[in-house]
Amino acid sequence: MRDVVIGIDIGGTFTKYGIIDINGHCIKENFTSTDKYSDFDIYLENLHTEIEESVSSINESIEIKGIGIGAPNGNYYTGTIQDAPNLNWKGTIPFVEKIKTYYPGIPVVLNNDANAAALGEMIYGGAKGMKDFIVITLGTGLGSGIVVNGDIVYGHDGFAGELGHINVKHRGRECGCGKLGCLETYVSATGLKRTVFKLLAERITESELRNYSFEDLTSIMVSEAAKKGDEIAIEAFELTGRILGIKLADAVACTSPEAIFLFGGLVKAGNILIEPTKKHMEENLFPIYRGKIKLLISDLHETNAAVLGASALAWKELQK
Repeated sequence: MRDVVIGIDIGGTFTKYGIIDINGHCIKENFTSTDKYSDFDIYLENLHTEIEESVSSINESIEIKGIGIGAPNGNYYTGTIQDAPNLNWKGTIPFVEKIKTYYPGIPVVLNNDANAAALGEMIYGGAKGMKDFIVITLGTGLGSGIVVNGDIVYGHDGFAGELGHINVKHRGRECGCGKLGCLETYVSATGLKRTVFKLLAERITESELRNYSFEDLTSIMVSEAAKKGDEIAIEAFELTGRILGIKLADAVACTSPEAIFLFGGLVKAGNILIEPTKKHMEENLFPIYRGKIKLLISDLHETNAAVLGASALAWKELQK
């Protein structure tokens, strides 16, 4: 019988889950909708049903030893999701308490999705052996996990390291958190789309991106257009990279990490995003840090990186 954990990554659009062994081998993975459900209890019931169908389809004997969950605004200390701006469920959601009703007796741990990603990077990915690094997740929003001396930085209340909500521009873009000018309103898949439509409104430059509504446009479409030389798409990535690079330079001054890892849907753009980010980060670093900080794409397999991160939470908790 093989010991496994269930790793669950909750995103603003989709929830990914997988059955993972101690070596990081993903026996089974799948996904379900997040934003389809406005009622959390219905969402959780559906998620449990789908997980159980996946478990029953595995052609070997397994024992579920634990469950790890990565979620926006997930609090490690309380096991709750609190006022996540990119989720339909507002207020405080007692996720661990609720899921334990489906899995009584099984240890369950929940964390911020980016903190889960950081643990996954440390256990399975490019941060093996590193004690000081930062993981930035670029999806519907921007998440961040900060590791100092081998430990996740949680702060006194479990919410330390929310780089997505540091200020970029005074009274700038409205954020789902209620503030104005947050980093994730400029640097995320959604932020990139907002930048594209701002440029389209200000310019008369021809662009294939004019053929799409805001709802239909995706960050992948923007990156594909940029690779084909679309001026609006290229400039949108340049602006995104400039803002991200400047704010990463600020983060470096706080923790002096060995490396910064980027992963998420937006990172699929590759050098179109990485090159301007690296350039502006280096230009804005305090001189003693220049040339020392590695900017890397996550070493985890792109299809299950977030799920591996969530499973790493469970394995690390079981080791305690």
